[in-house]
Amino acid sequence: MTEENPGFEEKPDVPSGADSDDAEQSQAASSSPEEQAAPAGDTSQNAGLVAQLDQVRTALNERTADLQRLQAEYQNYRRRVERDRVAVKEIAVANLLTELLPVLDDIGRAREHGELVGGFKSVAESLETTVAKMGLQQFGKEGEPFDPTVHEALMHSYAPDVTETTCVAILQPGYRIGERTIRPARVAVAEPQPGAQTVKPAEESKDAGDAEKPEQPADDKENGGPEEG
Repeated sequence: MTEENPGFEEKPDVPSGADSDDAEQSQAASSSPEEQAAPAGDTSQNAGLVAQLDQVRTALNERTADLQRLQAEYQNYRRRVERDRVAVKEIAVANLLTELLPVLDDIGRAREHGELVGGFKSVAESLETTVAKMGLQQFGKEGEPFDPTVHEALMHSYAPDVTETTCVAILQPGYRIGERTIRPARVAVAEPQPGAQTVKPAEESKDAGDAEKPEQPADDKENGGPEEG
């Protein structure tokens, strides 16, 4: 029987002529493949993290754009709702005031005939103040030029003292709310007489008269007067 010597380990046979570099190469060759592939694994893992980061950034940009678009749509919605609310309010006020116009006409006729006295006068003035606060404005005066957009001609005549179509009588005043006319002024109009010529101003007539006069010589002697014999 061969006795084993304790304390001694068997070593791979190394040629006697091999140096230390050859020994390191032999040791590296004997290492496991997992240990050799470790650097390549780290590189692929970093590349995967970079790709995930790019995806997250792209998704963040898309969500940000969606949020901005939703915010813009919401602001447009708020402005549209506010505009519609104001329009509905104006229509409701206009409808209410339109129903009160006959009452205001009666008050105006009573004032013209001197019947607006006592408690009726106080009620009438309170009503006129209230509708004025709601934005109702009265328009239409005698002598103003006729405007078909705000006037309704109920009577027509000719007058020698007008140079254009003019409102000579207000049959019913007009009313507006802001820029919106809820009833045109009903008027009687007068036009210039057919074939009548417009009278020129005094200054134009004077200038025309001066232009028609012949030029007088400044000095008779210079223009050749009669010679003395």
